[in-house]
Formats: sequence, C-alpha cells, structure tokens
Amino acid sequence: MSIYVGNLSFQVTQEDLSSVFAEYGTVKRVQLPTDRETGRPRGFGFVEMETEAAETAAIEALDGAEWMGRALKVNKAKPREERRPGGGGNWGNNERGYSRRY
Repeated sequence: MSIYVGNLSFQVTQEDLSSVFAEYGTVKRVQLPTDRETGRPRGFGFVEMETEAAETAAIEALDGAEWMGRALKVNKAKPREERRPGGGGNWGNNERGYSRRY
C-alpha cells in the first residue's frame, strides 16, 4: 500500500521526503509527480513503507504536521481510477448516441 502526502512545498526532493518518513520505518519508494508540460513538482507525492505498522505510524504522526512552512495532508493512497481513452470530452458520441454537427 502507498501513502499520499499532499500540500508539499515545491522545493521538496525525494531524499527530503524519504528522510522524514524513515523516522517511522523503512521507506521502500518515494514518488514526486511532476507536471508533464512544465516539469515542475505538483505539490504532492507518494511514499511506500515496508510494513503496514510503519505506514500507520507515519500517517498518525505526520497528518496535519507542519513541514517546510506547510501543513501536510497524509493518508492512505486511494487506487488510481481507470481513465477512459480519448480524453476529448466524448465530443463524437454522447451517452444517448447523438453526434454533434457543425
């Protein structure tokens, strides 16, 4: 399972986040997603701990804690929802089967 960490400073590195969570157990992996277009951090990340007990301890200790001038939002990560292919807002056909004409 993975931990979601939100409201991160944009200066946070994977090493910074790993060292904070290492106080609660062994960190297996840290991910800091970046914006596709700008390459800038998106202000959130994911941390995988080795044990469930370490995850629980980290969540309880760090949720709401202030770090780097921000109040962290820390909880269990929810599974990623499947996205529909296309991403164009379904302009060609809507649920009723109508097509838009121009």
